[in-house]
Amino acid sequence: MPGRLQNKNCNMEICMGEAQSWGVDVAGLEVELPIIPIQPNFAISLLMVIDHGVGFGEHIGRELARRLAPLRPEIVVGTATLGIPVAIEVSRHLEIDRYVILQKSRKIHLDDALTKTITSITSHGEQRLLLDRRAIPLLAGRRTVVVDDVVATGSSLKGSIELAREAGAIVVGAGVILTEAHAWRAVLGSDADLVRGLGHIPQFENVAHRWQPIAATMDPNRG
Repeated sequence: MPGRLQNKNCNMEICMGEAQSWGVDVAGLEVELPIIPIQPNFAISLLMVIDHGVGFGEHIGRELARRLAPLRPEIVVGTATLGIPVAIEVSRHLEIDRYVILQKSRKIHLDDALTKTITSITSHGEQRLLLDRRAIPLLAGRRTVVVDDVVATGSSLKGSIELAREAGAIVVGAGVILTEAHAWRAVLGSDADLVRGLGHIPQFENVAHRWQPIAATMDPNRG
C-alpha cells in the first residue's frame, strides 16, 4: 500500500506544519506520521519510535527479526537513542540475549571509546558515535546485524557499520523500520545492499502552501 497524505481541516497557515501527516505501511501496520518542516520549503514525516507504544515495538521487532534471521546473526548493534528499543526488540525476537548500543554522548566510561563522526537530518551539526571498547569481545569475529529506526542521510548507519567492523564484527545485515528518500544509498555504497526495511517514507516540498511528497523520493516499487 502506497503512502497517504492527510490534511486535517488545514488552512494556508497551519497546513505547513502539524496539521498534515503521512500514512505509511510498516510491514502491514498502518502508522500516521506528522509532517515536520526542516526548512521553509522542505519537510519530513517524523517517526518517534518511543511514542508508538509497546505493541508497535513488538511488531517492528518481530518483523525485522523475521527478515534478518536468515542471515544467522549472533549479535545486534543499535544506536542511541531511538535505535535502542529497536535493538532490544530485534534481539528478543531473534532469541539473542546480548546486544551492543553505540552512544552519542561522552560518558565517564567512554574516554577511550572507538568513535565515528556522523550527521543526521533531524539533528543540528555533527555528532559522534562511540563504541565502548569493553564491547569489542562481544563483536569480534561474530555475525552482526546493525539496526536503527530510520535511514535518511545514511551517515549514522554507515558510522555504525564501520564502528562494528573496527571492533572485528562480521556485518551481515542492517535493519531499519523505515527508509527515507534515497540519498542513503549513495552514502552507504555497496553496504546499501545490507539494508532490510519495513516501509518507506518520502520527503516533502511546499506546493501552493501544502506539503506534497517529492516524486524523486518516493518508493519506486510502489504506486
